[in-house]
Amino acid sequence: MKAEYVHRKLADMKLAKASAMVRDSIHETLEYMFFPDEHWRHIETNNPLERVMREIRRRTRVVGSFPDGNAALMLVAARLRHIAGTSWGTRRYLNTDLLRESIREEDAS
Repeated sequence: MKAEYVHRKLADMKLAKASAMVRDSIHETLEYMFFPDEHWRHIETNNPLERVMREIRRRTRVVGSFPDGNAALMLVAARLRHIAGTSWGTRRYLNTDLLRESIREEDAS
């Protein structure tokens, strides 16, 4: 398994904490693979994130250059607040009812 290879490679590089983190959290990292089939279309894409990044790029290009990092951070934070406050930002991306149902089915068996 690739995770085991990465774990061993990190251990060989004397990166014990990183190696342990990979080893201890691999099950948590791969948990998405057990999601119901109905979720896979949403899991396999990062369109919502890409949409947010495109909006931030569009706004920062208008400004051109910023006097410092805080000015850029303030613009990005303002755009994120705007997105979070609109109906687009509150749209549900995954139907968690399907996950609850699959958990109940697992518990019943």
